Amino acid sequence: MMMSNPLARLALPTTLLAALLMLAGCGGGSAPTTYDLSAPRDVGRVGGSRAALVVAEPTTVQTLDSDRVIVKDSSGALSFAGGAQWADRVPKLVQTRLVQTFENGGRLASVARPGERIVPDTQLNTDIRSFNIDTASGAAVVEITAKLVGDRSGKVQRARLFTARVPATAGDGGAAAQALDRALSQVLIEIVRWAR
Repeated sequence: MMMSNPLARLALPTTLLAALLMLAGCGGGSAPTTYDLSAPRDVGRVGGSRAALVVAEPTTVQTLDSDRVIVKDSSGALSFAGGAQWADRVPKLVQTRLVQTFENGGRLASVARPGERIVPDTQLNTDIRSFNIDTASGAAVVEITAKLVGDRSGKVQRARLFTARVPATAGDGGAAAQALDRALSQVLIEIVRWAR
């Protein structure tokens, strides 16, 4: 069927555009605020080392391998802190801030990520066990296991669990993100001092 009326031909695309805009608005709600993690600058005195270290991306469970701020209630159920998200996936952010913390501690020339074309003596493998707000204890909880593995031998040289807890509430996404950042900073400093 042909439309001979020019106004009818103009009304069809305009109506279609209005319908698409209405559907786009149905996603509802405002976009979450994005938060980043920081790399501590004051790590204290870290002994010099000539060893080249590669920091692998941390492993973790699927729930923590996201950009969401996780809240764990007293029953163990997990949910998301409303209105807050991380700038990237948690493992990627933790790897980046860990490398930067090593650099800030004076190991600038000897720390890299895999694939950055250095020949490592040691690889640092980590696993994020906890990175959430625990409502039962009212704390931001960060638990990371670390293993120093000889690159040539493949043998674990040292291993340790690092834990930090910082008071936090789950109701405010921004406060939750800041508390998790403070807890992670404590863990990063401990890892850098331990791995020197």
